[in-house]
Amino acid sequence: MNYKILYAAALLCTFAVTVLVSKKLIPVLRSHKMGQPILDIGPRWHKSKEGTPTMGGFAFIAAAVAVGLGGCIYLGITDGIRSTLPFVFTLALGTAGGLIGCVDDMAKLKKKQNEGLTAKQKFLLQLIASALYLLGMSLVCGIDTTIAIPFAGVEIDFGFAYYVVALLLLTGVINSVNLTDGLDGLCSGVTLVVGIFFTLVGFLNGMAEPDGGMLLLGAVTVGGCAGFLVYNFYPARVFMGDTGSLFLGGLVVGGAFMMDNILLVLVFGIVYIIETASVILQVAYFKLTHGKRLFKMAPIHHHFEKCGWSEVRIGVFASLVTAAACAVSLAFGIPG
Repeated sequence: MNYKILYAAALLCTFAVTVLVSKKLIPVLRSHKMGQPILDIGPRWHKSKEGTPTMGGFAFIAAAVAVGLGGCIYLGITDGIRSTLPFVFTLALGTAGGLIGCVDDMAKLKKKQNEGLTAKQKFLLQLIASALYLLGMSLVCGIDTTIAIPFAGVEIDFGFAYYVVALLLLTGVINSVNLTDGLDGLCSGVTLVVGIFFTLVGFLNGMAEPDGGMLLLGAVTVGGCAGFLVYNFYPARVFMGDTGSLFLGGLVVGGAFMMDNILLVLVFGIVYIIETASVILQVAYFKLTHGKRLFKMAPIHHHFEKCGWSEVRIGVFASLVTAAACAVSLAFGIPG
């Protein structure tokens, strides 16, 4: 089969559906007063964004699920259903994340504040979704408990401990992607680059034929993020909300599991990791120094804002860093 045509068709369809759904969704969200609340302790210059429609992530979720499942049916007919299962589970993980995000966003809107579900509630729901993902991948697709250490040429069989590491990685990365969604176009731009990386992995995976499931993941990620950027690029006309960012988080970390190289997400997803690390370091430093701050504000994208960087500049810089990290991952971290 012609995988290039499959990829192009899936990407263009996801892009088109995302743009069209977003165009119809934004007025509906606005008419129902589903605007983003802004945290009082957040950046004061973001107050002008209060009321911008949120939960726009529904647009690319709908597109990704529809196109992704359609692509799976086609791949199942030509290559056999088994070749599509890792992608199906990853799409399900993303969708579960989107549902959790939806509940969180609805709670925020109901309370009229930027805090919906508690951290414990969100973590528990994400843990359940991650555990079900691992269970499905293990029973249906088979999981190798050996973990490759990126760039070291070393593989370690973790045995049962693999599942502990995997759960921590799944929940950690999903939340890291969520943290990155703090500026117009930041999360969608960075994740678009990651989607391109997934595409290249699908074509250059060292196998006799491209990986159709990985190509579908790349297509729906690139198409969805590119389509959403039409309305989310600065100045944003809609936010993806936790609905969108937790969905994207599932796709990002699921991609690492599909590559059977789970720790590589710490490299190609370096921007997400830095965002989370900046929050952890800020809190730890604040407690250790009794009130001093390591960064002007965390997550680190707000630090750059306080340093005078525009949202566009921060978004472009983050995307370039991601592109460099993906290039390194592709050159040294992918077997074959």
